[in-house]
Amino acid sequence: MRPLPTLLTLTVAAAFGGFAATGINAWLDNRAEAAPSSAAFALPTAAALPAAVAGQPVPSLAPMLQQAMPAVVSVNTKQVVRVRNPYFNDPFFRRLFPDIPQERINESLGSGVIVDAKNGYVITNHHVIDNADDVQVTLADGRTVKAEFLGSDRDTDIALIRIPADKLTEIKLADSSQLRVGDFVVAIGNPFGFTQTVTSGIVSAVGRSGIRGLGYQNFIQTDASINPGNSGGALVDLEGRLVGINTASFNPQGSMAGNIGLGLAIPSNLARNVVEQLVKNNGVVIRGTLGLETQNLSSQMAQGLSLESSRGALVTRVLPGSAAAAAGVQPSDVVVAANDQRVDSAEALHNYEGLQPVGSAVILDIRRDGKPLKLTATLKEQPRAVTGDTLDPRLGGATFVDLPESQRQSGLSGVMISDVQRGSRAAGNGLAKGDVVLAASTGEFDDLASWRANFQRKPQQLVLRILRGNAQADVLLR
Repeated sequence: MRPLPTLLTLTVAAAFGGFAATGINAWLDNRAEAAPSSAAFALPTAAALPAAVAGQPVPSLAPMLQQAMPAVVSVNTKQVVRVRNPYFNDPFFRRLFPDIPQERINESLGSGVIVDAKNGYVITNHHVIDNADDVQVTLADGRTVKAEFLGSDRDTDIALIRIPADKLTEIKLADSSQLRVGDFVVAIGNPFGFTQTVTSGIVSAVGRSGIRGLGYQNFIQTDASINPGNSGGALVDLEGRLVGINTASFNPQGSMAGNIGLGLAIPSNLARNVVEQLVKNNGVVIRGTLGLETQNLSSQMAQGLSLESSRGALVTRVLPGSAAAAAGVQPSDVVVAANDQRVDSAEALHNYEGLQPVGSAVILDIRRDGKPLKLTATLKEQPRAVTGDTLDPRLGGATFVDLPESQRQSGLSGVMISDVQRGSRAAGNGLAKGDVVLAASTGEFDDLASWRANFQRKPQQLVLRILRGNAQADVLLR
């Protein structure tokens, strides 16, 4: 096995969530880390101001915040982690030191937003509650209740939990598609464990994407301060309506260096769609897919295809029976827009596709032989997992899934092995849970759909290029 270049790490920046940071790179403070719960004490949101100056009332956000802040909660998580110590395996050592703990509890503090008071639904970030063994929610009035996990979507960083409590205050969701650059917004959350803290700013950009190491992206960018512990908190407009879920911040010095005015929030429209799917589909999100593979254009390719620029996604493969095939998409077509949203690259089309639910109609603006063409594709369900025995007997016992979108955004491509049954043929061939299949002798593939399509004909020899940790190797399956 030879070492691979280390992937950029995504800093769980505590924009709103726990205080533990694992990053994609030092520049991106992604995934808010939570603050120690011992630091949780209330801070004033603003200094006292006179009621009027020169006879004119002084503008204040206080009336709006009185209505919105009770809907923002603290989310405290606990995770039991087993301590790895080789001495624990020695009976003699255990007799000498019987009281040394073999487990520790990691705690983090993030934020959440009550969006349905009747059902007790609270939206937070997936990274805030990921792998938690216990989740407690503290309300604005001081009550603390145990939360029930309902579901989450790692690729959009949205999670839904439920709290059994009465007299809750919910927040109204706004239409985030109406946000404009320059609109005033307010962030509410628990940065560094300081409860019920408010910061304000403007919308710096909308539809922000192309950030390595994050999942599907359509972020609101704001200069309202977002710090560790803010993750999962609310971004509201001046009417107190939810326009976004705070999720990440960007700082060249790392998450604990503080905010520099580059914060990211998940738009409320996207959060609403994910929550509706989590409720409807028993805690999972089912995505739609076009069923095609694309690549970026070079200037030489663009010239050969009679295009004015190299902007767009070049179709290299259309999967049989896919939504794209039914719509009439062909290899060598160039997609330059989807539902009037500009597509500059293969990554941009993939990102747009991943945010659409099953059954969505997508109007593709295409260039074919240099001429404009519009085709409508109705997205089909994207397979969530494929068992190896349906592909090839040599893969029996293995289950394959798509890569987490954060890894794909970091530049990795392929499929992941999510499980390998003990004693199976796949296990005998050396495959293991967590392996990433980068390439295979069956042909090129980008994702789970094309990986499955490659096995329409069983190969005489099956060789997989496997990434395990930071090393890769070619494995001949028997």
